[in-house]
Amino acid sequence: MLLRYLKIDFVILIALLCLFYAGQNVANLGACYWSFEYVLGLADHVSYPNSFFPAIKSPAIIWTVLVVVVAFEFVAGLFAAKGAWDMWGARKGSAIEFDAAKKNALIGCSLGIIVWLGFFGVFGGALFQMWQTEVGSASMDGAFQFFVSCAVIFLITSLEDK
Repeated sequence: MLLRYLKIDFVILIALLCLFYAGQNVANLGACYWSFEYVLGLADHVSYPNSFFPAIKSPAIIWTVLVVVVAFEFVAGLFAAKGAWDMWGARKGSAIEFDAAKKNALIGCSLGIIVWLGFFGVFGGALFQMWQTEVGSASMDGAFQFFVSCAVIFLITSLEDK
């Protein structure tokens, strides 16, 4: 039973992580936009000054990317929160019932992985080479921590209950 409670707690923490970061991005929308504009614009690239992918300068595209990222953070948090709620409801049920209740939690963790590995690691890091700048590097460091958190909690939560 203790392991069920721990899994629920871990999923709650992932939900809060996603929702807090989404909320902070909205609360700091101007700074958030500037960060996206800076990264997508390939600003200050010294180590690898050339890119096969063009810089994005269009405010409409930058806003679209920003909205997609923040929306994914919110949705990941909401799925994780729903998953924690479902797991709480099934905490006294059978192993099959509890495992079935994990679905939304696993979706939430998976969406978090898409955000912080996919959007930040693959697109931001590899495609836009954001690791070259102080702003981008700091974002990548945080994104790695959040990706690992989501991945580890996904793995722990997905373990079959006994």
